[in-house]
Amino acid sequence: MCGIWALFGSDDCLSVQCLSAMKIAHRGPDAFRFENVNGYTNCCFGFHRLAVVDQLFGMQPIRVKKYPYLWLCYNGEIYNHKKLQHHFEFEYQTKVDGLINLKHSMTPFLKVEPFLPGHYEVLDLKPNGKVVSVEMVKYHNCRDEPLHALYDSVEKLFPGFEIETVKNNLRILFDNAIKKRLMTDRRIGCLLSGGLDSSLVAAILLKQLKEAQVQYPLQTFAIGMEDSPDLLAARKVANHIGSEHHEVLFNSEEGIQVLDEVIFSLETYDITTVRASVGMYLISKYIRKNTDSVVIFSGEGSDELTQGYIYFHKAPSPEKAEEESERLLKELYLFDVLRADRTTAAHGLELRVPFLDHRFSSYYMSLPPNMRIPKNGIEKHLLRETFEDSNLIPKEILWRPKEAFSDGITSVKNSWFRILQEYIDHQVDDAAMASAAQKFAVNTPKTKEGYYYRQIFERHYPGRADWLPHYWMPRWTSATDPSARTLTHYKATAKA
Repeated sequence: MCGIWALFGSDDCLSVQCLSAMKIAHRGPDAFRFENVNGYTNCCFGFHRLAVVDQLFGMQPIRVKKYPYLWLCYNGEIYNHKKLQHHFEFEYQTKVDGLINLKHSMTPFLKVEPFLPGHYEVLDLKPNGKVVSVEMVKYHNCRDEPLHALYDSVEKLFPGFEIETVKNNLRILFDNAIKKRLMTDRRIGCLLSGGLDSSLVAAILLKQLKEAQVQYPLQTFAIGMEDSPDLLAARKVANHIGSEHHEVLFNSEEGIQVLDEVIFSLETYDITTVRASVGMYLISKYIRKNTDSVVIFSGEGSDELTQGYIYFHKAPSPEKAEEESERLLKELYLFDVLRADRTTAAHGLELRVPFLDHRFSSYYMSLPPNMRIPKNGIEKHLLRETFEDSNLIPKEILWRPKEAFSDGITSVKNSWFRILQEYIDHQVDDAAMASAAQKFAVNTPKTKEGYYYRQIFERHYPGRADWLPHYWMPRWTSATDPSARTLTHYKATAKA
C-alpha cells in the first residue's frame, strides 16, 4: 500500500512537505512526488509510490484532463478495474486501477490523521488555501445496525444452508477471493505460520499461480525462535505444497530491540497488537531485504470472521458468538488489520487478505449462527470441514488447534509474552506503576508491560492516547492477559 498525505493552509508548505514526506516514505519506496493544488503554494498533497500496477505511467498525483481543477491522490486496490473499464467504456491515461474512483464522486483530498473507516472528509477552502470547514461524511452503505443486515443479498445468490451446499459455496468464494487478488505486476509471496488460515491461503495461491502460468515459484515465509511450533508446522505445509520456503530465525534480544520501531510503525500501544507485531515486522524486513516479493498474501481476518479465537469456546450461545464476531470485524482496523498493514508497509510491502474478501466474508456471516461456532472442542470447525477432502494441506495442519501468532513463534515452554514480561519487569519499577493513573489518564495501563509500551507510544505520539478506544482482551473469561496461552482451554489442548 502506498503513502498519501495532504497539507492545507501552511505558509511554509515546502519545508513542511519535506518533513511530512519523511514520516511515511516507507509505505512507498519506489518513487515520491507532490503537487500544489490549483497553483496555491499553501495547498498541496503528495504521494509515496509502491509500484504494483503500471510501473511506468502510474505515478500520482494525477491531474484529470477533463476536469482541470481536479487531482487524484489514491491508495487501495480495485481488483476488477479492467472489467469496470470495459463495461463503462472509461478512457484512461494510465492502467492504474485507482482512476475508477473518479467515476464515483470521490473527494480529491483526504486529511492524514486517524478517523473511522467508512468515512471521507469534504474540505471547503478559501482562495488562499485556508480551510473554512471540514465535514466528515459516512458512505451510504455504512450502517449502525448488526452486520448481518448487510448480508441478505449474498444469501440470495447462494441459497440454502444444507451443509454440502454451504461447503461448496465457501470453496468457490474463497477460490475467487484469492484469484482476483493476483492482479499485480510485481512478484507475489505469502506469509506462512503453519496455522490453518495461512496454510489454506498459501496452498490455493500456489495452485492458482501455476494455473496462470506465472514464471516464478511462490515464496513462502515463516518466522520464529528455535523450537517454534510455527516453524515446524510451516515447514510441513511448504513441503506438501512445494513452495520456495524461507525460514527466519530471531532471538529474544532481537525482538526486544525492535519494540520502539514497531510501536512507532503501529501508532498504537495495545498489548497484544504490539506482541504479535514483532514477528511480522521482522519477517517483513527480511522479505524486503532478501527477496523480490512485494505483494504478500496472508491469513489475517479469519479468526474474527470464523470465530477462531480460543475464547469462542466459552461463548454462552451461538447468537452471542455471532455478536462477538461482528464486533471483532468492526474493530479490525484497530487491531489485527492495523498490525498487518503497518508492519508490512513499514518495509514497502503490500499485503492482501483474501479472508476479508467482501463476498466470502458476507456469505460466511450470512450462515446460521449455530453453523459457525466451535464444535467438538475445535474452533473454525466449519472452515476445516470445508477443505477436509481437498488434500490442499496436510490433515494434521488442517485440524491443528489455534495458536496465536505471537505465541507460536516461540516454544511452548517459553512463550513470547513471558519473555517480554521478564525483560520489562526490570525496566518499569513499582513506583511508576503506582502513579500510572496520574500520568496516563486515558486507558491507564494495569501491567508493567502495558506501561512500557505506553511510554514508547507517548514519546512518538504525545497526547494521542485516545487513538486506541480500549485494549484487546478475550471475552467470557476471567483472563487478565490477552495471550491465548493463559486460557484454560489452551492448556487442556496443549496437554492432550
